[in-house]
Amino acid sequence: MFYFDDIESLNQEINLPSLKKYNVNIFVKREDLIHPIISGNKFRKLKYNIEKAIKDKKDEIISFGGAYSNHLLALAFIGKLSNLKTIGIIRGEELKQKKLNSTLKRCKDYGMKFIFISRNEYKKRNEIKYINSLKVKFRNAFIVPEGGTNYLGVKGCEEILNKEDSFFDVICCPVGSGGTISGLINSKNNLQKILGFSALKDSKIKNVITKFVNNNDWKVFDDMFFGGYSKVDYELVNFINKTYDQTGILFDPIYNSKMLFQIIYMISNDKWPYGKNILLINTGGIQSIDEINLRLKKKGCVTINH
Repeated sequence: MFYFDDIESLNQEINLPSLKKYNVNIFVKREDLIHPIISGNKFRKLKYNIEKAIKDKKDEIISFGGAYSNHLLALAFIGKLSNLKTIGIIRGEELKQKKLNSTLKRCKDYGMKFIFISRNEYKKRNEIKYINSLKVKFRNAFIVPEGGTNYLGVKGCEEILNKEDSFFDVICCPVGSGGTISGLINSKNNLQKILGFSALKDSKIKNVITKFVNNNDWKVFDDMFFGGYSKVDYELVNFINKTYDQTGILFDPIYNSKMLFQIIYMISNDKWPYGKNILLINTGGIQSIDEINLRLKKKGCVTINH
């Protein structure tokens, strides 16, 4: 599987004028450049899951996600490359009656089939009884949890950091399903701190992370910035565009831009006791921008430049 060769992504230093007087060194690990579709943490979390599915001679893979899922898009693409059928169980049965957005359309173009379920049913996605019912219905399927977060996904994310990254005092990443931060926690050195910035308010994601990690040198912030998951406003769009102009890096509007915004806020307001040498993990996800720009245009709002 050539697309799962061992990869070390580069660290890019960014100089933000707003932080110049605070004497911090900020670098971005460009996981977003790994692959145009299987990028960032999607590459890491699917690597060993796909390997296991092929080893077990499964002929289809089932996973879960919302309408803008980068994870499902990456899975659909890998399925096409690997000659594996893919099924996406989508949160929101009302979407079945609507035109597919750009993310789901691309999933479909890569061969993914959809099962749209209610939001209440979706809450059962990790329950043993629910998973067993899928195994009965799809007897030769390999089931990957939402976001690719299981022990195999965490194992892949343990490969994000390399020896050179021991320079950093603190490593920061966005948090969705918890797999990426878990891998970082397990692979950091003893002097480093891992900080996660949740896309959801009061997500209880800490309970998930605790199941996978081997130390307590980590913290998750789940304050609600910009109204919650996939919420985008004028301030965030301007921040994304301004940062793009300053750094040449396009941060996605759901995860990475909100993380960076919060870090800048904390440093600027004397709420950053975590060290001067900072590494941000850019987990990718810019495919969501086109659909979000359509929503912004309908509201007559400024859009994200890319």
